[in-house]
Amino acid sequence: MKSRAVYYSLFLVSIILLGCQGAVKETYTECQTVEDGGTGPYKAIMVSEPSLEAHTIFRPADLKPFGPKNPLPILVWGNGACANSPWEHVNFLSEIASHGYMVVAIGYMPTLGERYQGPMSTSDQQIEGLDWALAQNTDPASPYYGRLNPQAICAAGMSCGGLQTLANCADPRLKTIMICNSGLFVDPNVAMPGMPMPHKEQLNSIHTPVLYMLGGERDIAYGNGMDDYQRIKHVPAFAANYPVGHGGTYAQPHGGEFAIVATAWLNWLLKDDGEAGKMFVGNPPSLTTRDGWTLESNFK
Repeated sequence: MKSRAVYYSLFLVSIILLGCQGAVKETYTECQTVEDGGTGPYKAIMVSEPSLEAHTIFRPADLKPFGPKNPLPILVWGNGACANSPWEHVNFLSEIASHGYMVVAIGYMPTLGERYQGPMSTSDQQIEGLDWALAQNTDPASPYYGRLNPQAICAAGMSCGGLQTLANCADPRLKTIMICNSGLFVDPNVAMPGMPMPHKEQLNSIHTPVLYMLGGERDIAYGNGMDDYQRIKHVPAFAANYPVGHGGTYAQPHGGEFAIVATAWLNWLLKDDGEAGKMFVGNPPSLTTRDGWTLESNFK
């Protein structure tokens, strides 16, 4: 006889799949569940929207809990290597979505397990995704109508995606940004062709709190990211380092440590969650008590 745990697992998987199938039947061209849908209270799905080309959505499978009284904050995401698919970040983004977020990632929805090898993406796609989400929120015909929070928006990205985020950091709709394994080049001559290349002066356009999440000194972006952090004096800036190198923990189960820290940052800045904020401003910040992490901040 199968244990209750096994029956519960099968039941949970069936619910997730039914939610995904329902989404396909209603409005979506593609829908997949990443891992088990995440560890948050809202099991997540990854979908491709026919009204938004070259983007992938990660969001709770069941939208019924969300509305004007409990709207979904929005995260717009740019990928490493300027990939036009979030194939490297699906575990990380699905995990964030499972905590009650609408994630709009640059690029075509990946087939799980397959590497993207197509053309590069552009910084403009991040803004296109944000424009689309906000339009959906005001469209009575959209399943997202009234379910998104236009006052709680984060732009973020990894490596080249972080550069795309910095290129877009002046957008007045943003409430925070996260720069992951990235930073503006101290020496632009070493940049990969096709990457956005804002000058360091672009840091003056940041108007929100900013988190740099880096992979320690082994991260090839460490020097650029820490140089950015040290230059930023006009807004709250935090630099969190975890010694895993440039690849971060995005592909680990549920996005690993980077997903835990990113979710806490988003909960603090976009959901006004003071407990989550203690990871960054506690006495001491609880992030510094997690094995391997270091944290610097200009926040007083």
